[in-house]
Amino acid sequence: MDSSIRDIGAWGDIPARLIRLPELAYNLFWTWRPDMQGLFARLDPDLWEAAEHNPVRLLRETANLPAAAEDAGFVDAYHRSLRGLDSYLDRRGTWMGHVYPGFAGPVAYFSAEFGLHESLPIYSGGLGVLAGDHVKSASDLGVPLVGVGILYAQGYFRQRLDAEGRQQEVYEPFEPEMRPILPARDADGREILVSLGMPGRELYLKVWKAQVGRVSVLLLDADIPENMSEDRQVTARLYGGDSRTRISQELILGVGGVRALRAAGLRPAVFHMNEGHAAFCVLERMRERVAGGTSFDEARDEVARRTVFTTHTPVPAGHDAFSPNLFREFAGSWATSLGVGDEELWGLGHKQESWGPTFNMTVLAMNLSAARNAVSALHRDVSEEMWSYLLDSRDERRVGRSITHVTNGVHTWSWLSQEVGDLFDRHSGGRAWREMVQEESAWSFIEEIPSGELWETHAAVKRGMAKFVNVRLRLQRERSGSAVPPQEIDPDALTIGFARRFATYKRATLLLSDPERLRRICKDHERPVQFVFAGKAHPADSPAKEFIRALYRAAEDEDLAGHIVILEDYDMNVTRHLAQGVDVWLNNPRRPLEASGTSGQKASLNGAPNFSVLDGWWPEAYNGRNGWVIGEAREYASQEEQDAEDAESLYAMLEGEIVPLFYDRDAAGTPRGWVGVMKEAISTVAPRFSTQRMVRDYVHKLYVPQTARTR
Repeated sequence: MDSSIRDIGAWGDIPARLIRLPELAYNLFWTWRPDMQGLFARLDPDLWEAAEHNPVRLLRETANLPAAAEDAGFVDAYHRSLRGLDSYLDRRGTWMGHVYPGFAGPVAYFSAEFGLHESLPIYSGGLGVLAGDHVKSASDLGVPLVGVGILYAQGYFRQRLDAEGRQQEVYEPFEPEMRPILPARDADGREILVSLGMPGRELYLKVWKAQVGRVSVLLLDADIPENMSEDRQVTARLYGGDSRTRISQELILGVGGVRALRAAGLRPAVFHMNEGHAAFCVLERMRERVAGGTSFDEARDEVARRTVFTTHTPVPAGHDAFSPNLFREFAGSWATSLGVGDEELWGLGHKQESWGPTFNMTVLAMNLSAARNAVSALHRDVSEEMWSYLLDSRDERRVGRSITHVTNGVHTWSWLSQEVGDLFDRHSGGRAWREMVQEESAWSFIEEIPSGELWETHAAVKRGMAKFVNVRLRLQRERSGSAVPPQEIDPDALTIGFARRFATYKRATLLLSDPERLRRICKDHERPVQFVFAGKAHPADSPAKEFIRALYRAAEDEDLAGHIVILEDYDMNVTRHLAQGVDVWLNNPRRPLEASGTSGQKASLNGAPNFSVLDGWWPEAYNGRNGWVIGEAREYASQEEQDAEDAESLYAMLEGEIVPLFYDRDAAGTPRGWVGVMKEAISTVAPRFSTQRMVRDYVHKLYVPQTARTR
């Protein structure tokens, strides 16, 4: 057993026959292994649910360990789980080792958030879940990668909806000792502590480690006794606080992250910045070189050659920028460390905004990276236009002139339901498809699955989803004190899901544009339709909060009650249930503001066709047979015109195609035409939009070429 696990106290007595249970709990490999999750659930089913599927808390609090050690069935399942983990951690025979045996790595992957599992709530939405899926597939493929992020003492927030539908943010203590993370240690076994300069003081950071299969993720934590009380709060909340908090967190991520890697004895071959939040890492690496005698220009070029930058958003608010005074207060001393003047340092990130000059983190990342990528083909075009003034620069010191794209995907095993996976196993002629999910040919068996069997499997998963939704609805009604009786969704009705971060450009309320028409669609007694919404608005985003209230009011309208529901506290658990169980996935952002999106990919992997605007990843996937399109891929005279035409298209597609096809059944009750769309969705989306394909693309197109460029 790992010494860090053995040294953790307060375990109570782990029976000798189960001595490696903590080892299973602390490797997040279990998050994509249903058999391991079943082992923990079997140990204490009620506590497993109460602990939000957190095996560390489960092992600390359960009283069932002695009985489990005497249960032959449990002990057998425990040993099967151990064999699965040990076999997986054997690095021989991985894809990376076979294709690039000389790539020593590691790749340092910096992200402000990591969505690994709901038991580790240090993510807000798509960016973090993508980072978590990236790490998991890197582990599966044997890519030598280490993640770097922040441990937020209060996470993002728990969302509660009051009786009027107003979002309330609730922050809870993180209690790291109750989570599947451990203190990171150096080569001598000491806990790692790093520091960095803040205005007038030194800030200390404890480093934690989340083990994700073969990959480690280092997490930086300022909530330690070495810091004064106000500094202990700087890593309290994800995307919380003011600009001073944000620049502090980004210095922690970028500068503290590099120092944590060094303290852990790691010398990455490539640094990958997942969004501009981590861009200060380039300044720290330049400082190291300048301190070693390298000139500023040489240090700049050396750092850029080993840096990959992924941009995720064409929305201006998604690019952090700081005023001249704030930047110089927090980072002005870096000019001396780099051996340049203040203006040259400022120029690395300068962007002129309509309200004045700023230091823009995306500009810094673009200027100091040789390889840059967008997250879909359309997003590449939008990004090249957005940042054309940087890409067209004649400055010879700028490395590279373009942006490529690597379209986002999802980690198959984290999002595929066990029931559907078992169905695939039965009809694939063996489990070979599991080893090559990124290959379209591996999914050819989908067409041969009997339509009735696929439909019945989906219906069983949908019933479980409906039960989950109805339980959550009852609980949130009880919490809010609403006088309206709790509604339940019908597991037999056409169910359309929408779960994502509530930013206004995602237009969650587009469906409400014509309430009377919506009522007619939903309340057809022969062909009922229901919509399940979930999502959080940023605490400072009042317009997005109003979207939530509008949906809440619609859900309480007596004509729509039970046909529209909104779940509070959107997280990975909610997304998993909805993506696996709904019939259709709805996505209607204002094109072209959705850089990629991945929620529809999760749904189509499980057989739910995507119903979306041609934005993000969907233009690359849509073939006329695997889902449906909202609106047209063109420019509009105004946002109002775009919204009106997209709403009309949404209603017309529901009335004319989606609802009739869903309810067209054969004598056995199977909607054969609908199942045909399900099969096409699975076979086209599952391989091309997996993170197995995505991470391979990063290796082929970005990671390996950057190490070759360095050599």
